[in-house]
Amino acid sequence: MARRRRIGSASAVEEEEINLTPMLDVVFILLIFFIVTAQFIKVPGVDITKEVVVNKQEIKPLAIIIAIDENSDIYIDKKKVEPNAIGYTIRELREDNPNGELIIQADSDSEAEALVGLMDVIAEADGRYPVNISAELD
Repeated sequence: MARRRRIGSASAVEEEEINLTPMLDVVFILLIFFIVTAQFIKVPGVDITKEVVVNKQEIKPLAIIIAIDENSDIYIDKKKVEPNAIGYTIRELREDNPNGELIIQADSDSEAEALVGLMDVIAEADGRYPVNISAELD
């Protein structure tokens, strides 16, 4: 009888252990799902003071954002881009994001000439899509 008690008590200890492997598998699958489906909002990388307008049109967050700072320097993906390389950079970004909308964020102190020149370059490089200009809502 003593032998049966030892065998019985050993199996009772094994039954009391909790197997966490399936729960960890589910947690990792959920984590991967949220990482893959998350939409990351891109920012231009420079501080911009936008013009105030009364337009309420919203743009999807998966956009190609081009910024013009107060010195009329152009930034794409937090990198300063020379005017002669803008067309190439936009075509390169279109390969990664073919359906993303182009958004220009121009500082209110930047020169209008820089904005118009940028719009001309965008029309040349990517004339199929409209160009949106970001502004503060009133």
